[in-house]
Amino acid sequence: MDSAELLALLSPTGLDLLDGLPPYDPGAVVATVSDLRARGHAPEVVSAVLGQSRLRARARPKFGEFADRMLFTEAGLEQATRLGVAAHHARRFRDAGIAHVVDLGCGIGGDALAFAALELQVTAVERDEVTAAVAAFNLAPFPEATVVQGDAETTDPGDAGGAFLDPARRTSGHSRTRRLADPADWSPSLDLAFGLGERLPTGVKLGPGIDRDLLPDGWEWQWISVDREVVEAGVWSGPLARPGVGRSALVVGASGAAAELTGAADAEDAPVRELGTWLYEPDGAVIRARLIGDLARDLGAGMLSADIAYLTADERVETPFAQAFRVVEAFPLDERTLRKELRTRGIGRLEVKKRGVDVDPAAFRTRMQLRGTEQATLVLTRVAGRHTALLCERARA
Repeated sequence: MDSAELLALLSPTGLDLLDGLPPYDPGAVVATVSDLRARGHAPEVVSAVLGQSRLRARARPKFGEFADRMLFTEAGLEQATRLGVAAHHARRFRDAGIAHVVDLGCGIGGDALAFAALELQVTAVERDEVTAAVAAFNLAPFPEATVVQGDAETTDPGDAGGAFLDPARRTSGHSRTRRLADPADWSPSLDLAFGLGERLPTGVKLGPGIDRDLLPDGWEWQWISVDREVVEAGVWSGPLARPGVGRSALVVGASGAAAELTGAADAEDAPVRELGTWLYEPDGAVIRARLIGDLARDLGAGMLSADIAYLTADERVETPFAQAFRVVEAFPLDERTLRKELRTRGIGRLEVKKRGVDVDPAAFRTRMQLRGTEQATLVLTRVAGRHTALLCERARA
């Protein structure tokens, strides 16, 4: 979205038209365009409104019903924090007694919305003119929020008690951007973010695959998953880092309920043990936080094989930090044997998981030539160092 499109959208006609549209339907776009043009609306207004309607539909998984009153850019929506996760960020500042947060590089204002919703004063800084205007629109209902168009690299935090940064990890622009692999190219830079954290309580949101060697010692490192997908890493300094917590895995379920596993540092792995009745697949946030050993001890489980993120136990223990599978039978990882076994058991729907073996799960499933009405999970991995296929059933809730 460029400035001309934004102006068309922010006109009284544009906003009224946007709010009056039915839910976005890709199959009805041509008919909708024809209808709006027949009613006399200018082409640039129609284009802006339909583009924004599409983005609102895409934004609902992140922002829920709030998406229906927000504006977005494609790049801004791509990087924006889910509102439920942003609420966890905001609670950190509130619990640390920080009343004024400067959000450096606020994007479309997702995290700033959560700060303001908790009645924290927030100064949201965004360099790009269009994105700053979008953030100002989104934050307009909150008198606690101020949007400033400026460079996060040079902005003085002033009297703010804490800072939050979500460095832009894509090329500049509002659409068709690409990821920047080199952290030196991010804006603001990691050096600036971590340097700020040495003198001001600071939180920095990063991609979940961040190289751990880049993360600063003495900060709290947290990974967050939402409905089994790891969505971010966050690092926290000063009073935003909780006493005794060096690593954290925050697991948010589909319903929004959250559970957290914490440790002072990376956990030592549990010993390898023989295959038991139950197989556990730790949540990705637990794996990235390197708290698998602590989880294993909580479950009374052991490692299935050295350096493989599967656990095994004789008894099942309910946990939000791992998915559980009952092991039906173990086989050597031999495709001919497995194809025969699956056919004999009438398995026509097969979930294939793998760790520690060089197999493409989708291609492997095709080669199994599945037939039947039963379903199962096949885990391709190493057991005590040997390539093995574990035929499993998902545990029932």
